[in-house]
Amino acid sequence: MKNNVPLISLHGGHSGDFCQHATNSLEEILQAYVDKGYAIVGITEHMPPPDNRFRYPDETAAGIDAEIMRLRFDRYFETARRLQKELLHIMKVWVGFETEWYDGALPLIRELIARHNPDYIIGSLHHVGGIAFDYDEEHYMRATQTSGGLDALYQHYFDQQFEMIKSLSPAVVGHFDIIRIHDPNYRERMVKSTVKPLIFRNLELIKERGLILDLNTRAMIKGDDEFYPSRMIIDQAHLLGIPLVPGDDSHSVPTVGYKIEQAIRLLQTSGLSTDWEQLTKNLTTTS
Repeated sequence: MKNNVPLISLHGGHSGDFCQHATNSLEEILQAYVDKGYAIVGITEHMPPPDNRFRYPDETAAGIDAEIMRLRFDRYFETARRLQKELLHIMKVWVGFETEWYDGALPLIRELIARHNPDYIIGSLHHVGGIAFDYDEEHYMRATQTSGGLDALYQHYFDQQFEMIKSLSPAVVGHFDIIRIHDPNYRERMVKSTVKPLIFRNLELIKERGLILDLNTRAMIKGDDEFYPSRMIIDQAHLLGIPLVPGDDSHSVPTVGYKIEQAIRLLQTSGLSTDWEQLTKNLTTTS
């Protein structure tokens, strides 16, 4: 990387071994980071659901139930810890997981933290009203209708995110505004008087708790023209002094490192820190 900024993906490394909608093995994913010269990588597999209500359609179709996913998650930590040790002198690897936020999530998250002692967690949510809005456009529309419209969907999302941050204080808040995933008019919606104050409230809480924002490049794989979070949110985070750290949210070898150098350039040109060692020195699981 130019200017001697080391490559990092703090939210990365989903694999076909442990995620139904990913491909390639975890070992292959990590080797791809090594091959591309990464200095620091966070492996953050999705947590299993507390019960079958919250399975994704592809998991249901594959006949994978919540108990199978719980056992698979145990294997994930065993495998990731082994690979972390094997790569110790080549690349810094953190082993964590990515949360959900719905009925039954909080006690399960606490149980998983106690059981596996992750290096950190990424606080994310992919459901509103129990519907996986990010699965596809059809599910997004279902979540919108259940919420009572797009404005209400955003409100519910940011309210749930606020509760998640309050309850977990996750070291990293994942893809902050992923609720915009199927909304082409998200820029106009996020400055509405019913939505913008919720965004700024959540950022204030992130600042108060000393958390990191995930500068997530996967939005561009999904066809967007900017990262998660959007520029308005990046600017407000900068004003508040909230650190942002890039993550590729990779789900395959071809997406390892996707747009990370562009994300680093954005941070540099915006006057934001790229001192990863300093920014991530307090990674912790506090729940």
